[in-house]
Amino acid sequence: MSLQDISPQQAKQMCDSGGAVLIDVREPAEHSSKHIPNSKLLPLGRISASDIEDSQQNLVIYCQKGMRGKKACEKLIKDNPKLKVFNIVGGIENWEQCGFDTQRGQSTVMPLDRQVQLSIGVLLLLFSALTMGVSFNFIWAVVVIGSGLVVAGSTGFCGLGRVIAMMPWNQRA
Repeated sequence: MSLQDISPQQAKQMCDSGGAVLIDVREPAEHSSKHIPNSKLLPLGRISASDIEDSQQNLVIYCQKGMRGKKACEKLIKDNPKLKVFNIVGGIENWEQCGFDTQRGQSTVMPLDRQVQLSIGVLLLLFSALTMGVSFNFIWAVVVIGSGLVVAGSTGFCGLGRVIAMMPWNQRA
């Protein structure tokens, strides 16, 4: 089966009718701070078709904005082409904008994409300042960071995102 993008309305209808399992592919801390009720947590970095209990069930996948969800769907289909997987376009943010319920926890954590953006911004500012004030050789760090952004933008793979996802604050549930 191929990847199918669906709207939050379609996803809600599938789940309400009992025709789908809802899977959150964000990190544990993101899930514990806010998630769609009755969703199962299977983070993108560890998701596998072997985690799926009923391979005949429709799987509705979501993340924060839709990109990790799409990657999770692609990975599951690669592991088992017979799986029926659907990605919620716009993730949990779009789900909430449609007025559907989310369950909030006690803790709050910054979404992974914003953690990555903040980290890159801080590193670029730091190495730019070091380039101007200490040594021009620090420009190579700016070049490496910029190259990483080009790779992430063109391939969808973000190494920094993977590293930040493994940080302890993102693993706490």
